[in-house]
Amino acid sequence: METRILDGKAIAAAVRGEIAREAAAFEASAGRKAGLGVVLVGDHPASRSYVTGKEKACAECGLASKELALPGSAGLEEVLAAVASLNGDAAVDGILVQLPLPDPRMERAVIEAIDPDKDVDGFHPVNVGRLVAGLDGPKPCTPAGIVEILRRSGIETAGAEVVVLGRSGIVGRPLSVMLSQKGLDATVTVCHTKTRDVGSHTRRADIVVVAAGRPGTLSADMVREGAAVIDVGVNRIPDASRKSGFRLAGDADFEGLLGKAGAITPVPGGVGPMTITMLLRNTLDAARRRAGI
Repeated sequence: METRILDGKAIAAAVRGEIAREAAAFEASAGRKAGLGVVLVGDHPASRSYVTGKEKACAECGLASKELALPGSAGLEEVLAAVASLNGDAAVDGILVQLPLPDPRMERAVIEAIDPDKDVDGFHPVNVGRLVAGLDGPKPCTPAGIVEILRRSGIETAGAEVVVLGRSGIVGRPLSVMLSQKGLDATVTVCHTKTRDVGSHTRRADIVVVAAGRPGTLSADMVREGAAVIDVGVNRIPDASRKSGFRLAGDADFEGLLGKAGAITPVPGGVGPMTITMLLRNTLDAARRRAGI
């Protein structure tokens, strides 16, 4: 069997083209650009790189961005003040606090301080409730990107058996809710570290989404022939042959699944490009809601 490689970069480029056209229409109607506000605490290189990438993506799609950078020593009150200033900024439609924070104990209070209507990560409890209730609102970016990959790749979810490996509030749990709702209509099983015999679940699945954060979690013998595999994992594997000293790998055995899976996302170049793309989509949608457009 020939395995179809699902090109997340190409899908993301197509979606960003649509966002750029819609952002231009919004600007013409509202007299301003849709805007994303970012709070960055500390100078961790990975966080700085992620924020720079998001700001560049905004510019390419015709969205404005505003960054509030705080030192790594910033306390909770300083971070909350930065969030409050963006809550009150009429030019900011979406707010992103770059995680992890230097002190992870702050994260829940900071997320809850964001105006739910500007919460483009979809992490605020109000938006989690909106998601579960099937109401309009921002969807978490990675799950939304996975749904878009499936839809644009012609992989049918209605009536499909889907197994999700991982139950995090960022990917696994919200994705399971989204896939089971009307319009997507999948039957979803969520597996986790306490699941007995994970393979007995994955081998009956039409679609397997692996978001466990551990390389080699999904092997070829755990997947039935022809199933679609969506790999969310991004793991650094030591590799002396690379200038960086490492290579990126997903949670699935990509090479082992070639020839058995019907379709698979690569790492990198699969789900990753869609996450930032759906952040842009959420920002534009928030701007439209706020402007009544």
